[in-house]
Amino acid sequence: MPANTDLMSRRNAAVPRGIGHATTLYAARAENAELWDAEGRRYIDFAGGIAVLNTGHRHPKVQAAVYRQLEAFSHTAFQVAPYEVYISLAERLNGLAPIDGPAKTALFTTGAEAVENALKIARAFTGRDGVIAFSGGFHGRTALTSALTGKVQPYKKDLGPPQAGIYHLPFPHDSFGISVADTLKSLDFLFRADIDPSAVAAFIIEPVQGEGGFLITPPELLHALREVADRHGILLIVDEVQTGFGRTGKMFTIEHAAVKPDLITVAKSLGGGYPISGVIGRAEVMDAPVTGGLGGTYGGNPVACAAALAVLEVIDAENLLAAADRQGALFTARLEAIAHKNTSLPIRHIRGLGAMIAFDIVDQDGQPDAAATKAVTTKAQALGLILLSCGVFGNTIRLLAPLTASEAVLNEGLDILETALEA
Repeated sequence: MPANTDLMSRRNAAVPRGIGHATTLYAARAENAELWDAEGRRYIDFAGGIAVLNTGHRHPKVQAAVYRQLEAFSHTAFQVAPYEVYISLAERLNGLAPIDGPAKTALFTTGAEAVENALKIARAFTGRDGVIAFSGGFHGRTALTSALTGKVQPYKKDLGPPQAGIYHLPFPHDSFGISVADTLKSLDFLFRADIDPSAVAAFIIEPVQGEGGFLITPPELLHALREVADRHGILLIVDEVQTGFGRTGKMFTIEHAAVKPDLITVAKSLGGGYPISGVIGRAEVMDAPVTGGLGGTYGGNPVACAAALAVLEVIDAENLLAAADRQGALFTARLEAIAHKNTSLPIRHIRGLGAMIAFDIVDQDGQPDAAATKAVTTKAQALGLILLSCGVFGNTIRLLAPLTASEAVLNEGLDILETALEA
């Protein structure tokens, strides 16, 4: 079996540099919250494929559903010969989503594809072009979704001008010195200076910013956006690609704020490791594009649909919403203890909902320390723990362990994290 260094050399020769890596290990196999690399070394996985594995690596019920579907067929294209498993998944999502009134679902392949189609649907329904997003938000790496994303490096650098008609508001957070009132004042100014509300098709916002640093969107902002949207005929799109399917202790994170959006984008943990995404929305809105205006060759692939139905069953049968809350409480308690250790690097702003937990690494003056954060993730990997960083200053550690992970494995990972944070 090739070593990690051999695979890295082959990767550098065959794959462009624009595709980055959080680690230097190469995966060989995985099970639940554990992963083994090409050299047979075991790791605790606190990344979950970037929030894809709420039900863990290779959950047996998900795998069994995949095998059953593979024995029937793996692909026909839903636009050519449709199939029941797509309809069944749409029905299930329509019943779960916090949408006001009847809902419909269109299935795609990636989170970025879901976001792009949500905008197409919003523009078709409203007859408008403008879209308002938020600084620090992440919605994908395609030309359109990188324009929506509120972070330049690395998502926009050297990639040309963004699509016209996209505007950004400052995201409210204490660390930025921006309040909800400040954000709403900026919105009022935007309506006066740059685009009339009658030309805006949609707001798009994450209920917890993912790449932006696991910053929780204040409920009062979500309620204010709902009111402004209703007043001006604007749609509210909630991007639940990273936050959805139990991660925060609710099936959809927007449920914490008790706000009902018009459209919800989903992906990542819906498929349990198989590529699937979707847009769930008000039926009248979803029906706006003409026949053929939505779709994609692999959209709603039958194998991925079968996996997604199994994921939803596992979340319910194993009570993973409660598991997310337990995991979050465990992580938060350990991090609070670490924060009070004199031998630890300074960590601040421990935060999260459910099991979507993060903290910041700072220097002795309390300023963001991206270099120390990189050193921690590197040291953690050397000790057997996979960690991801994020945030607009590159100094946030985010924790995304599978919700199915045992307490023993979680504590083992936290022990490694504590060692990695030693000054």
